[in-house]
Amino acid sequence: MVSLSSVMLSFIKGIQKSRISLLGAFITTVVFPVLLGAIILDMLGYVTNTYYGFFIYMILGPAFLFGLVLVFVGLFFFKGSREVQIFTMEYLQEQVSDPVRFTRVKKLIFLGVVLTVVNIGVFSLLAYSGYHYMESNEFCGQFCHTVMNPEYTTHQNSPHSNVHCVECHIGSGAAWFAKSKLSGTRQIIAVALDTYPRPIHTPVHGLRPAGETCEACHRPELFHGDKLVIREHTLDDEVNSKVNTLLMMKIGSAGDRAVSSHGIHWHVSPENTITYLSDATRQVIPEVTLTRADGTKTVFRSGAKIDSVKGEKSKTELRTMDCIDCHNRPAHVYLSDEEAIDLKFAEGKIPRDLPFIKREALKAANKSYKSAAAAKVGIAADLQAFYQQNYPEIVKQKQAQLVQAIAGVQAAYAENVFPDMNIGWGNYTSLLQHGPDFDKGCFRCHGGEHESDSGEVISSDCNICHSILAEGENDPAILKTLRGE
Repeated sequence: MVSLSSVMLSFIKGIQKSRISLLGAFITTVVFPVLLGAIILDMLGYVTNTYYGFFIYMILGPAFLFGLVLVFVGLFFFKGSREVQIFTMEYLQEQVSDPVRFTRVKKLIFLGVVLTVVNIGVFSLLAYSGYHYMESNEFCGQFCHTVMNPEYTTHQNSPHSNVHCVECHIGSGAAWFAKSKLSGTRQIIAVALDTYPRPIHTPVHGLRPAGETCEACHRPELFHGDKLVIREHTLDDEVNSKVNTLLMMKIGSAGDRAVSSHGIHWHVSPENTITYLSDATRQVIPEVTLTRADGTKTVFRSGAKIDSVKGEKSKTELRTMDCIDCHNRPAHVYLSDEEAIDLKFAEGKIPRDLPFIKREALKAANKSYKSAAAAKVGIAADLQAFYQQNYPEIVKQKQAQLVQAIAGVQAAYAENVFPDMNIGWGNYTSLLQHGPDFDKGCFRCHGGEHESDSGEVISSDCNICHSILAEGENDPAILKTLRGE
C-alpha cells in the first residue's frame, strides 16, 4: 500500500540522490516564500520602486521556475529506482488500471493535484503581475534610467501623462506586442553594449498607425468649431513685463454631421488623402499630392532638395499624412528655452519682482553644462552672482524670492535639457507650430513654394489656420472683453 508518508519519503530520497535535484530544491525552497510575499505586496500596491519590481519578476521569478525544473530533471535521471518509480507515467498507469491499486494510490494523486494547483497559482500570479510590471510607465521610463530619463520626464510633464506608454507604443493586438518586445530586446542589447544613439531618435517609423492610437480617444471627424488660445509671454526687460498673444485656432473638422471637412483637420479627412515625399526626418518636403474623393489628383512641387548623406543621396519617404505629421510630440514635449521659462512665470515658480530675472534666467539656462548636476550648481551660482553684484539689496531683502527663482530656472532646465543624452534646447522640434524663421512645422508645406503644373499654389496665408486677435500686447483690450472686464 502506498501511503502519503511513503510518497513524501520516496520523493525526498529521490531528491537526495541527485545533486541537480538538491540544488533545485534548495533554490525553490529559498525563493518560494520570498517570491510569493513580494508578489502579494506588489498586488497590494506596496512596491513602488521599479528596480525592486525588476528583482521580483526578472530574477526571483525565473529563479523559482529554474529551481522546479532542476528538481524534476534530477529526479528522472533515476527512473529505475524505487524512489522515482512511483512518479513515472508507467507506474501511474499500472496503478490506475487496477481498482484495488487505484484506491491505494489516491493519496499520491491528491498530492500531485495539490502541488500542481499550488504551482499553477504561483505561475499565474507571476505571469499576471510580471506582465503588468513590464507594461508599466516606471519600467518603460525608469529602468534604463540614463537612456529613457528624458522621455519619462517629458511624458510626466505632458498633457498625456495619464496615458500609459504601452497604450501608444504597443496598443492592442498580438502582432504589435511581439514587434515591441523584439524592438525592446534590441534596445536592451544596445544599452548593454553602450551603442544607443545620443539623443534617442524619434521612433516615427516604429509607432502604430495614428488612426489606431490617437483616434481611440480623439476623433477628428467629430471635431468642429474654433478654439481660443491665449499664450502668455514674459519679456526680458527690467520689470519682466507680461504680454499676451491671442489666437483663434480654426480647428475645423475632418467631416462632421453638419458640413464637409474644413479648418485644420481638413488635412486628415477621408475625402482628402494627402501624401508627401520627404527626407527621413520629415523636415524637407519637396512634393505633396492631394487625392480628392472623386479620384482626381493634384501634385504640388517645390524647389527643395533632400540633402545628401555622406556623399550618397538620402533615402526619401512617401507617407500618407495623419495626426503625427503635426502632433509629432504629443506625449514627450520638449519646450524651447523661452517657453520653459515663461511657463515657470505662469506657474508662479519664478517671481516677477526680481529685476531682469527673465533675461538672466535665459543666460544661465543656455550655458553649456556637462551634466544635470553641474547645471543645477551653475545656474544657482550665476544668478546669485548677478544679483550680488548688481542688486546686493535684493540678496539681503528678497533672498526667499531669489531662492525660489533659482529653483524655477533649475526646474525649467531639468525638465527639457539632458546633457547625458546630448539633448539641449531645440533638439526635438514640435511640428505643431512654426518657428520665427517660418521654415518648420506648417511651413514645410505652407511656405508658398509648392506649386502644381496648373499654377495652383499651397497657400501661405496665416489666416488659413488661425486669426491673430492680439500679438505680444500688454493687457490687450480684446482679452478684457472676453473676460467681461
